[in-house]
Amino acid sequence: MALSVPAAAVHVKNAIDSDPTVVGKAMREQFEKLILEPLSEISPDASQASSFVIVIDALDECEGDDDVRLIINLFSRTKSLTSLRLRIFVTSRPELPIRLSFNAVHGKYQGLVLHEIPEPVVEHDISAYLASELVRIRDDYNASVPKERQLATHWPGQSTVQTLVKMAVPLFIFATTVCRFLADRKCGNPDKQLRKVLDYQTRSQESKLDATYLPVLNQLLIELAAREKEQVLKQFRDIVGSIVILASPLSTHPLAQILGVSKVTIDDSLDLLHSVLSVPSSSSSPVRLLHLSFRDFLLDPEKRKTNPFWVDEREMHMQLARHCLRIMSKCLRTDICGLQAPGTPRSTIDPKIIEDILPPEVQYACLYWVHHVEQSNIHMHDGDQFHDFLSRYFLQWLEALCLIGRASESITIIKTLRSLVKVGSPSILR
Repeated sequence: MALSVPAAAVHVKNAIDSDPTVVGKAMREQFEKLILEPLSEISPDASQASSFVIVIDALDECEGDDDVRLIINLFSRTKSLTSLRLRIFVTSRPELPIRLSFNAVHGKYQGLVLHEIPEPVVEHDISAYLASELVRIRDDYNASVPKERQLATHWPGQSTVQTLVKMAVPLFIFATTVCRFLADRKCGNPDKQLRKVLDYQTRSQESKLDATYLPVLNQLLIELAAREKEQVLKQFRDIVGSIVILASPLSTHPLAQILGVSKVTIDDSLDLLHSVLSVPSSSSSPVRLLHLSFRDFLLDPEKRKTNPFWVDEREMHMQLARHCLRIMSKCLRTDICGLQAPGTPRSTIDPKIIEDILPPEVQYACLYWVHHVEQSNIHMHDGDQFHDFLSRYFLQWLEALCLIGRASESITIIKTLRSLVKVGSPSILR
């Protein structure tokens, strides 16, 4: 059922206590419409040519356990499709919701646990990758510098490659990060950078992440005085710390708006981090993590006193929640699109008008400020900044969610809000 705007805002508030199975049923029907129905319409002639392959990488990063369960369940049912040969390849961390979802469709898939692959196989693959990439890095560097600066034809040598392999096993991400680091000309001579990596030789799993990421991050602190180092570390925590805990990746412009800093500041901070972050050439594309182990490395509570780049996850969520309130308080207002008609269907509104009035940073704030409050592990109470925001902007916030097409999600968001209210405290959500 399509809801009008902003009348939908009031409807959502009234629907908080409705039957949750209705939402689940609608979600299932939507997935079936988007996935199974189009596949079933592929002609038999097309299926005879080749198999169709669907690849889903990092399913554990999907938002919502219910969504994960539905995806796995629906894909397990694609065997019923007779008009084509379909293969589905899924990668994921073995998080509990993932394991439970696959257990529910036992016998309908083939599983491969990476950490159960024999170590010699992993070692061979990493060795082959490093040997190939290091040759490429050497040749690319030599082609760009005068002969007297070129690396030796046998660089870095078989013994060094084997040392790197031993440092990497079983973490393939170590090998890929090291190669990106050595190939990044902003970091300097590949041989000089390689020596920095070799300084972190270790056999312990915890220190493997140190060996993976500290050679890259330490570039930020070279030849800085103590006060300058502290300033760089604070800026790193504010910017990179935010990037690693964002609920949804953002490009640098909306991220700058949320954090209240200039885009140039963010761009400058990311210049030496291409080895650990996916920093796109287009300013409109989001900055992403290359691997979740970087997030683990920065947020590990056991490294609070040993890792100078350590990020306090709860504090960072709290900061982002406050930034989101600031962004929304500046933007939200009644009838923000000037519709002057509460029953106006959203489908009749020019999407560009919505995008101009509710840019990406405002949309992010509306969707995820509650998530950041929840992850900061605090409770809201009467008179605090969150209660003040809801008292002033509750319906305007719901109107914005309707305008960006996320009205259905507001039900779950508000239920989360209710769970965060301190028991015994007055609240407009009670």
